[in-house]
Amino acid sequence: MAHIESVPVGVRLSTDVEYRPNRANPYRARVRWFDPTTKRRKSVSEGKDSEEEAQAWIQTIIEAAEAGLAPSVATMKLADYGETNMELALRSLELKTRDPYLSGWRVRVVPALGHLPVRMITNGAIDRTVQNWIADEHGRSTVKNTIAVLVRVMEQAVRDGIIKVNPARVTGWQKLYKQAEDELLDPRALALPGWEALAELADALVAVSHGEFRGWGEVVLFAACTAARIGEVSGCRVGDIDTTNWIWTVRRQTTPAPGGLIDKGTKGKRARQVPIIEEIRPLVAQRILAAGPNPDARMFTGPRGGRISTAVLRDATHWDDVVTKLGYEHLRRHDLRHTGLTWFADAGVQVHVLRKIAGHGSLTTTQRYLHPDVHKITAAGAALSAHLSALRAPRSLPSPIVVAR
Repeated sequence: MAHIESVPVGVRLSTDVEYRPNRANPYRARVRWFDPTTKRRKSVSEGKDSEEEAQAWIQTIIEAAEAGLAPSVATMKLADYGETNMELALRSLELKTRDPYLSGWRVRVVPALGHLPVRMITNGAIDRTVQNWIADEHGRSTVKNTIAVLVRVMEQAVRDGIIKVNPARVTGWQKLYKQAEDELLDPRALALPGWEALAELADALVAVSHGEFRGWGEVVLFAACTAARIGEVSGCRVGDIDTTNWIWTVRRQTTPAPGGLIDKGTKGKRARQVPIIEEIRPLVAQRILAAGPNPDARMFTGPRGGRISTAVLRDATHWDDVVTKLGYEHLRRHDLRHTGLTWFADAGVQVHVLRKIAGHGSLTTTQRYLHPDVHKITAAGAALSAHLSALRAPRSLPSPIVVAR
C-alpha cells in the first residue's frame, strides 16, 4: 500500500496570503509547518484569483491537518495520486478489464481532472466532465469504463482518509447519454435563431463579466460564425488567418491537461479551412492588429492574456444565468458550433462542403444539420430510385422459337 504522509497531532500550522500583482493568480495562499521528525520547515502554496479563494484553500488544508493528513497530501493532484495508487485501486481486476480502465484514465480522466487536487474534486465537477465525454460522442462502454476507473481511484482516496465520500459514484449518466444522443439527432434544435440573437447574447455576456471584457463577446461571435469549438477558437493564431481570401485554417485546439490548459491537434486530427464571413471581418482585423506581428500570437485570450476554455468562458460570463434570462435555457457553449453549422446549411451550402467546414468524419453527422424539407426531398429521390430499380429487375424470357428447315 502506498504511504500516505500524516501530520502528528498538535503540529501547528502557520498561514498567510500574499498579494502579488501582475500575476495570473495574484493571491498566493501559503501554509507552513515544522516536521517534528526531520526538524525541517515545510510549506505548500498555491496561487488564486481572489483573496476569498485563497482563504478557502487554506481552510481546506487546516481541515485536512485536523484529520491527520499533511498539507502535501491534502493538495495532491488527482494525476499524481492515481499514478501512485493505481495498482492498489485496480487490484483483483482481470487483465482484459485493466486495459480499458487504464486507457480511460490516461486519455480522459487525467486530461479532464488530473490537474485538480483530490480533495477539491466535487460531484458537480465529475457530472460536468461525464457530460463532456458524452457530448464528445464517446461510446457507452468507453464512458462506463472511464467512470469505473475514476470510482476505484477515488474509493482508494476514501480508504486513505483524504476524502470522506466518493464523488465519482455518479448516477443517471445513462439518461444523460440518451439525452445527448437525442440532441445529436436534431442539432438544429440547439441553434440560435439568427444574427440579432447572437449579437444580443454576446453583448449580455460582456455586460456581466468582470470589467465588461469585450473579448468574451468576440469569442462568442467568432465561434458561432465559424461553427468552431471554443477550444479551437482559443487555439487560433494570427498566422492561421488568411485576410486575402478571408479563410481560417483550423489547426489546433486548447484542452484541459494535468497542470492546466494545453494546445493539441483538432478533434479530427486534421487541419480544415473555414470561411470568415463579412459580419465578423472587422472584428478579426482588429484582433490581428491587437495581437501584433508575431504569427504565433493568439487571436483570442482572456483578460489577463491566458488561454480560453469552455469552462473559463462559462464562469467569467455567468453563462447559465445570462442564457436563462434571454430565454435560451438549453444553450451551451458547444451550441455555438451547432448554430454556425445550421446557418451554413440553411444558406444552401452543399453537404459535402459543409462536411469539410465542420470537420466531420461521417457524412451522416453533417446531414443532421440540413433543413427538414431537404430530408423530404432526398427521401423522395430515394423512393424513386427504389422504384426504378424494381423496374430494372430481370424478367423471365419466353422460350426461343425454333424454325424448321
